[in-house]
Amino acid sequence: MSIRPVFRKQDDLPGATRLEAQGLAWLGQAMADGGACVVPARVGDGWLEEPRLTDSRVTPAAAEAFGRALAVTHAAGAPAFGCAPPGWDGRTQMGRSNIRLRPHTAESGTPRRWGEFYAADRIAPYIRPGRDAGTLSAADAALLERVCARLADGDFDSAQPRLIRHAAAERGDAVAVARTHGDLWTGNVLWVPTAEVADWAPAGADRGAGGTVGVLIDPLAQGAHAETDLAALGVFGQPYLERIVAGYNEVSPLADGWRERVGLHQLHLLMIHVFLFGGGYGPQAVALARRYA
Repeated sequence: MSIRPVFRKQDDLPGATRLEAQGLAWLGQAMADGGACVVPARVGDGWLEEPRLTDSRVTPAAAEAFGRALAVTHAAGAPAFGCAPPGWDGRTQMGRSNIRLRPHTAESGTPRRWGEFYAADRIAPYIRPGRDAGTLSAADAALLERVCARLADGDFDSAQPRLIRHAAAERGDAVAVARTHGDLWTGNVLWVPTAEVADWAPAGADRGAGGTVGVLIDPLAQGAHAETDLAALGVFGQPYLERIVAGYNEVSPLADGWRERVGLHQLHLLMIHVFLFGGGYGPQAVALARRYA
């Protein structure tokens, strides 16, 4: 096995690197079944080490292969919307965005629908802080609250892609939930020479195409809707995104109307930026939300 340089991350919040490593391991479970490659990690007290990978350029063929592999990762499933990876201690914060996490267990009673989860845990928590910081006006906050009300009412609920539904039915899950990266903007997919993953990716893992393979890094891994991961890739521009979606749709067709829901699924990532950075992200989030109010 070749020896590659590594880099080490330190906790920016107590336990953060351990929780990230738990998310990487959880996503990586799907690799043997053809899921997306996930960077391997070693973890210690307050640190995480990963191999330093070469970031090359995505090709159309590699993008399609990544889309097909991501569909398999999503279909590995999760017990509930908003659940953390296995091993979460119930306290550790997942990044400075402070997203709401739930235990890695199925919800008791009737499980929440996606719209209820997305409104209560992914949009609403950032409205008041944005208002208090002056990034959102009172009118902006009211508009976002209307979107949350429509989400909670089920106006935008849609089926998960086919592989996720079928796998959930085989497991006997009460609700179909995707195993998602959770922060899948374009910077969190590295396009790596295939030879570099040979030492650690299992035999069944995605090998990309044309000598390049997409590798997942820096997750906020959680149970969610698959369309949220796909939408996040487009927030800051992903080359050959249409080929990624085509590859995904080839093996796990998306529900009708998915294009009209892209902006809604991008709203969480924008609201995180409202919370963390303010500035122009407020008007950007509001302009997007207006389409669904």
